[in-house]
Amino acid sequence: MVSRAYTVAFEGVEARLVEVQCAISPGLPAFSIVGLPNKAVSEARDRVRAALTALSIALPSKRITVNLSPADLPKEGSHFDLPIAVALLAALDILPRDRIEQTVALGELSLDGSLIPVVGALPAAMAAAENDRGLLCPKGCGAEAAWVGSAEVIAPQSLSETVRHYTGQGVLAPAEPGDVVTDPGLGPDLSDVKGQERAKRALEIAAAGRHHLMMVGPPGSGKSMLAARLPGILPPLTPVEALETSMIHSLSGLLDEGGISRIRPFREPHHTASMAAIVGGGKGAKPGEISLAHNGVLFMDEFPEFPRAVLETLRQPIETGEVVVARANAHVRYPCQFLLVAAANPCRCGYMTDPARACARVPACGEDYLGRISGPLMDRFDLRIEVPAVAYADLDLPQPCESSSPVAQRVAAARKIQTDRFAGQQNARLNADAGGALLSEIATPDAEGRALLEKVAERFGMSARGYHRVLRVARTIADLDQSDTVRHDHVAEAVSFRLSTAPES
Repeated sequence: MVSRAYTVAFEGVEARLVEVQCAISPGLPAFSIVGLPNKAVSEARDRVRAALTALSIALPSKRITVNLSPADLPKEGSHFDLPIAVALLAALDILPRDRIEQTVALGELSLDGSLIPVVGALPAAMAAAENDRGLLCPKGCGAEAAWVGSAEVIAPQSLSETVRHYTGQGVLAPAEPGDVVTDPGLGPDLSDVKGQERAKRALEIAAAGRHHLMMVGPPGSGKSMLAARLPGILPPLTPVEALETSMIHSLSGLLDEGGISRIRPFREPHHTASMAAIVGGGKGAKPGEISLAHNGVLFMDEFPEFPRAVLETLRQPIETGEVVVARANAHVRYPCQFLLVAAANPCRCGYMTDPARACARVPACGEDYLGRISGPLMDRFDLRIEVPAVAYADLDLPQPCESSSPVAQRVAAARKIQTDRFAGQQNARLNADAGGALLSEIATPDAEGRALLEKVAERFGMSARGYHRVLRVARTIADLDQSDTVRHDHVAEAVSFRLSTAPES
């Protein structure tokens, strides 16, 4: 008779249910695993055999066959150890088959029978809840998985505790959710930045509407300093956003002790990072930096230094809010609605705009350097600003009065307006997501604003994408002013942030 247990296989953030079938039949002693397992899954038989030996459970001198169904779905990862073990124990009539069939299990086995935490417990718990099943996982994953309240999570420390629980000898209490992290503590504050008032304003607008921001300025002008203070003015993640972000971080093993964080992620990859590291891919098509920054900030310093292929790959995710990692055996989809903040020097040496240290190759140096950023990619930045060098006299000025706190309050108020505005929309949460008829409905400027925008678009050859992005920024500026209509001054400020560091496309 065949016993059954259940586990999951991961395809992006989706966890697909996998049936683990175990049959013990007459024949030469053997232990085989079929169903398209990879090397880590095939090695599970040795870990399971050793763990059962540690429990003084001897395998029968028969043929043991484990099938992972559906057989055409690739199976990867060490989390198949525990479901294979419980399916085998059910086939040996040690565990009750009916209870095992109502449980989704995942976990890696040590040779002494202890359970080792694995990644992906949160998506697995979601899949278990959708199929009206409980979840069995290692104790180190219990706090993370327990956030899905509709699924009972049992988190033993070892295989022996699992056996005692299901046989009634030592019933375990369901796992409790981990802590919610909402306060990032004392982080960098905007009051630390001397001068750069225009850059601070751009930062506030970008945070309010999730508008992509490009900063160009000489070394030491404060570009990285400004970007590091952006998380301090962003509102906490909503419960829905926190769950979305945590599922991605769970697959990457980034959840700290099972706690769900409502702090928006801030990712800053180095310019030597590969395409797989930025976009996603590699072994198992894992999420990249753009997905790890979902609902948060992706800061790319020295933007032109990134490989051209990596920069061009960003164009579609910026527009669609998701990325598809295409491989020969899988097409994996990850969400990636992030706020992109890019920083660049005006030229290779960085001093093209500094009259005291003028670049000897002006203007070719700057054209060659910023020319690495294509026109279509530059056109996707809603806000483009110059960040000039701070004068020495400004460094001796008193600390600015406005800290991050009042700016964060204005940003939160503007986002509350947008939350109410897009309450009935499925594909739009903030002004940066609005398009088509919806954009025309919410961001049509007054007569003076429309005339100004049409004049600027014709004078500077603005693309249709650029035209719509100016409207979105103007709508955000109006929200920061608590204005129902987009006025002439809102359009004028939005247009002023379209710094032409590269030709429109």
